[in-house]
Amino acid sequence: MKKTVILLIVGFLVLFGSPAARADNGGVENVSAKHTYTLHAVHPVAGRQGICAEDGFYWVSGSTTLTKYDKEWNVVAENTDPFKGYELEVNHIGDIDVYRNELYLGVEYFMDGVGKNIQVAVYDGDTLELKRVFPFRADTGQGECSGIAVDPDAGIVYMCSWIDDPSSRFLYLYDLDSGDFKGKLEMQPAPKWIQGVACHEGDLYVTADDGDADCDEADSMYRLVVSSDGVTAEAVPERAFHDVIKQGEIEGLCFDEENHQFLLLYNRGAKIVLGMPRGFYEGYTEEIHEVYVYDYR
Repeated sequence: MKKTVILLIVGFLVLFGSPAARADNGGVENVSAKHTYTLHAVHPVAGRQGICAEDGFYWVSGSTTLTKYDKEWNVVAENTDPFKGYELEVNHIGDIDVYRNELYLGVEYFMDGVGKNIQVAVYDGDTLELKRVFPFRADTGQGECSGIAVDPDAGIVYMCSWIDDPSSRFLYLYDLDSGDFKGKLEMQPAPKWIQGVACHEGDLYVTADDGDADCDEADSMYRLVVSSDGVTAEAVPERAFHDVIKQGEIEGLCFDEENHQFLLLYNRGAKIVLGMPRGFYEGYTEEIHEVYVYDYR
């Protein structure tokens, strides 16, 4: 009898992993993950789109706002009218990144799942005011911009797309210094509904709104394993976020390398239709935006 019980326990652990191993990845063991992630804290923020970190500060983007926080998550600067100075009409900011106290934004005009007038915009990290705009190559095929990431070592700015069409198979590359278009990286298989992109220790990560909140399904993050020719990248599951307060909509991400933490923006409470909030789930009268802070190893 004891032998049977022991065999059953061993079999359970082989199939499902130990509780400790499962807890680090949101309750589900993932043998393909490069890191494990342990939830450290959750902070309410004033934006629903993106998150980045540098030198003890955090920046959060809303669709039409920018907010800067100190290390204690106190607001130190805010821009509620960030679209001054554009020649083309824009109304939407996606996930963001920061490099040398300059914010990199993918800005566009977005309505009911369709984007246009896409631009790479650079803002001052202190004043949160527009400094310059990269020329956008409309012939690249990119139809929307949900996020942006800077790889200073490679001198590349990456842009991703959320919409469900063939253009979203790619990341779009621009030169960090000149702003010139450098090419495309095709993801294989391409995650669905990409919300953000980040660079970390030579790797690329993307978040995908691929879980159904109505069914309490978790959204995911994928690590991109780039091929030797730099043309394609395998999208490997890195983590599914089963441990958020309530399933909703995953958004931007970043790795705070100074504090060895991973930050993820997640929204809950609003029903999302064609990429836009349309009403609320039972028990909510507003959408709640939170940054989940994980220790990673």
